[in-house]
Amino acid sequence: MATQHFSSALPVPAVSPAYPMAKPGYGKRSAPDQQPRTRDDFALLPTRERYVAGFVDHLPDGAEMSVKQLAKQLPLYGQQAISTALKALSIAGHLRRVRCSVGAGDETRWVFRTFWSRTAHDNEWWNTYLATETATQTAAPTTTPEAPASPNPAALAEPSAPAPVPHQRTPHQAPTAEPAPPTREATPSPAYLALARLGRDDHRLGLSADDCTTLEPLATQWLDRGVTTDYLTNALTAGLPAQVDSPIGLLRRRLIDKLPPQLPATTPNTPTDTPTPTRRLLVECTDCGRPGQPEALPDGLCRPCHQTHTTGSNTTSPDATQIAAVKTHMANLRTLLKPV
Repeated sequence: MATQHFSSALPVPAVSPAYPMAKPGYGKRSAPDQQPRTRDDFALLPTRERYVAGFVDHLPDGAEMSVKQLAKQLPLYGQQAISTALKALSIAGHLRRVRCSVGAGDETRWVFRTFWSRTAHDNEWWNTYLATETATQTAAPTTTPEAPASPNPAALAEPSAPAPVPHQRTPHQAPTAEPAPPTREATPSPAYLALARLGRDDHRLGLSADDCTTLEPLATQWLDRGVTTDYLTNALTAGLPAQVDSPIGLLRRRLIDKLPPQLPATTPNTPTDTPTPTRRLLVECTDCGRPGQPEALPDGLCRPCHQTHTTGSNTTSPDATQIAAVKTHMANLRTLLKPV
């Protein structure tokens, strides 16, 4: 049972008017069935969690909810402290991180959202809500793929004049010196590009050109099974250790162990029967980011993280017998260290 903290809590920082908003379809989403805002909100939480929860509660829908961005706005705590506070808020029933597939065919991508509730809810309520939220999430981010249609007039005007000149002269300068490298650089596979971008997104996963070529067949198997490059990148970067000694070894192990199942090919009649397929939300572990069904992540944590949190909380309160044994052992050590 949580105990109420009546100590003087830190004042909730004011939300800056320039607080960055996430891309359409991302960021914070408010859950229903919330009680009106009062001064006693989050009174059962510790001081740090109350501070973070009060700030998140005042953010508008669509605000960016990354740990890095929250740490910039909350100078009293670093990224590790913010991550721990968000995990505690997820266990308390205020927070759930989810992902949802958007699009169809080759244009499918993953959209990430953070559902927030001022009123704490149990796992049963969250599982029911996330199951019904699937129908309403399909229409919200559909406007994002249409954004690239606007630059077409400017893009058509620029390449009209300079395009034919460089493309006709560059082959005459070195047609025989390096015929092979331009083919790799001009038409890299999506799997190769996804592997090459890992090092730019996270310095722990920096790969050389030979490493990308070696892992390219394994990554291609993922794409052949219907997953997107965003899904591949998230699966390879989720839950990384603090230090990676061999990026190619770690990625090879993950590409083999986490290979998604091969889905059966759909018949031609299925698209006509289901023009708008329903997409189920996947809950992400608040600690390590591992995705799964809502029922498989109680308190917003996967099984390993949930066990770590449970065992860690049990070992923080030793009984009187253990305390007496430690004192006796230390007294014996001091006796042995005394000079004869």
